[in-house]
Amino acid sequence: MLIRKLFRTAWKYKAQFISMILMVAIGVGIFVGFNMEWYSLDVNTSEFFEGTNYADFRIYSETGFSEEEIERIQEIPEVEDASRVFAVNVDMKGDTDKLALFVPEKDTVSTSVLMEGTAYDADEEGFWLSGSYAKANNVACGDTLTLTYSGIEIAGKVKGLIYSAEYMVCVADENQLMPDYDNFGFVYASPQTVFGKLRMEFYPQINICSELEKNEMEDALRTALGKTTLVTSKEEHYPYAGAQSEIEEGKTMAAILPVLFLGIAILTMVTTMHRISSNEKVQIGTLKALGFKDRRILRHYTSYGLFLGVVGSVIGIALGYLVAWVVVNPNGMMGTFMDMPNWTLYVPWIGWIMVVLTIVLLTLISLLSVKKMLWGTAADALRPYQPKKVKAMKIEGTKLWEKMAFATKWNFRDVMRHKSRSFMTLFGILGCMLLLVGGLGMKDTMKGFISLIDEEVYDYNTKINIVETADNETVEQFAEKVGGDWMATSGIQLEDKTVSLEIYDVTHDMVRFIDEDNAGVTLEDDGAYICIRLAENGIKVGDTVSFSPYGEEETYSVKVAGILRSVLTENLVMTKEYAEQVGIPYHISSVFTMEAQENIKDEAFISGKQSKQALMESFDAFMEIMNIMVYILVLAAVVLGIIVLYNLGIMSYVERSRELATLKVLGFKDKQIGKILISQNVWLTVVGVIIGLPSGVGVLYVLIKALASEYELRLIMGPLTYVVSIVVTFGVSIVVGLFVARKNKKIDMVEALKGTE
Repeated sequence: MLIRKLFRTAWKYKAQFISMILMVAIGVGIFVGFNMEWYSLDVNTSEFFEGTNYADFRIYSETGFSEEEIERIQEIPEVEDASRVFAVNVDMKGDTDKLALFVPEKDTVSTSVLMEGTAYDADEEGFWLSGSYAKANNVACGDTLTLTYSGIEIAGKVKGLIYSAEYMVCVADENQLMPDYDNFGFVYASPQTVFGKLRMEFYPQINICSELEKNEMEDALRTALGKTTLVTSKEEHYPYAGAQSEIEEGKTMAAILPVLFLGIAILTMVTTMHRISSNEKVQIGTLKALGFKDRRILRHYTSYGLFLGVVGSVIGIALGYLVAWVVVNPNGMMGTFMDMPNWTLYVPWIGWIMVVLTIVLLTLISLLSVKKMLWGTAADALRPYQPKKVKAMKIEGTKLWEKMAFATKWNFRDVMRHKSRSFMTLFGILGCMLLLVGGLGMKDTMKGFISLIDEEVYDYNTKINIVETADNETVEQFAEKVGGDWMATSGIQLEDKTVSLEIYDVTHDMVRFIDEDNAGVTLEDDGAYICIRLAENGIKVGDTVSFSPYGEEETYSVKVAGILRSVLTENLVMTKEYAEQVGIPYHISSVFTMEAQENIKDEAFISGKQSKQALMESFDAFMEIMNIMVYILVLAAVVLGIIVLYNLGIMSYVERSRELATLKVLGFKDKQIGKILISQNVWLTVVGVIIGLPSGVGVLYVLIKALASEYELRLIMGPLTYVVSIVVTFGVSIVVGLFVARKNKKIDMVEALKGTE
């Protein structure tokens, strides 16, 4: 009997039950999905790194490492394995495409995973090409590739298609945000394939596997080699850092948005179950009068919460898998950023715990909601629920109150009588605003960041990369010939951080610099300039900082002349003239010119060329992913607003049915009553928007700091973001209000006006 009653009651309150199931499903789905996203990435990337013996450290030398030096490193007790590496960017002959050429001396460190063909063999001539690049450019095993490096052609057949953790995030340099396999990929080659053509053996890099900490490895290498070398840990290598950044961003998002949805779902459940149990008071009294024990009645109504929790959670888990799959799959959002063999989905333990806790909490809410209704005798329970009486508000004794319209007075009193429902309505509107402002504001911020790079910072057509062995004088003559500016970059140890030292010679305005307010800055020759991140660590203008370039024992001290906004790397910037005053040696690494890429003749000192257009296209690919995220957040905001407001609106209609019927008896038309109902939603929406706008900006600021700490972003909120956020929120509120107001036409006057008498 009670089972049949459960389904009859569910049908009677179908709008509330459906909305609650949806809220639980969305809350659980978002929580499970977001946590699956970062956890699945963590498991899959970890397996990839471990399976390919990904190097823990990389050390660099412009002059290269000898056999004696690699032997000394391998003799360090804590070093598990090490291999010399030749890694450079090369051009494809007859094409603007580029490839990251990776030549390991032995195939035991930073290995690859075979997709097709034969596995990499360090003793066999040929190429092992990125499978993603091959797919994008219709290259198959057996095809011949011709690469050019320093004007020398290196030809060979493609022996296999591979994945490599070394290039899991395959970008040309730190300026490129997203991989672009149409124009850039990676290729493994055996030493004899490359060095046979170059007629020299040159290994400027060593990859090391070791459990040591970075400072311990630096000390061990200094002792073994007798000099300081540039050491980067895997945490500083872009593929590993990119993966960890995505995982941390996923954790941050999983700690914010899902909690918001689950919190709203649970709070809505509290309000809804209280109203349902209040409306079921007569039914509870009838069951008591028929002889049902309190325990059985309590168990029956508690099953409502259990039913909602189980059904909502089952749907939510399925939704969570869908949400995670959209992000974590080879053709999804992460698939455009990471290139790896496995994309298996995993649910972390916290996901299952949260599902169980949600079901238990919803069941407990049902139990507590109905327990109060069981107090007293059957006769007490048979009395219909009466809303609590409220005291007159202080404003009611003022002249302002007398001047208010009837609808305003009525809504004031209703809000004060039903504070919990009004609070939940306000909370739903606030959540809607947070999602809209956060999503659209993030898009504005990233769009402004990319526009800043395109229009204010970089004003060149082609960036030309220079080989490590090139003579500075030759490169300066070349830069003058192509009307370009140049940059020398190297790694330095500044305090306890590894940062990039950038020395510029800017005479043609190809590269510009901006301050914290995005205003243009002209570099002076009286000091160095630090990025915002270094300034946040306590370094101030006027301070003197000391650093040591890697590969040298010399320490240099420079005066801090200003603070710049670094668009990508954490850096210390100075002019060529100031570097020469201090006596800092440098090697020109890049030339910026307005010449088109195809018009620049290959030279022995040129290691590669990159067009600004290709760089901006990678930014466009990043914005496409950002737009998908924004659309999801906007959709989530609309769904959240509709479900919460409609559910609470229906409950409000049920609670006020007697009052609404009284208004109809007094001569109020349906349209007038509808306006009264809608006006209350509008009031709460106004308050929600006033609170939601600054709250959304604050949440966005926190997200930018947490999700994009590697970029020095400035929060930007365009006027359209404010307008769209406000219009969409008001639109949802008014549309839901109209749907609820229409129910007034179908009110049962006799039933609504029956009193307790």
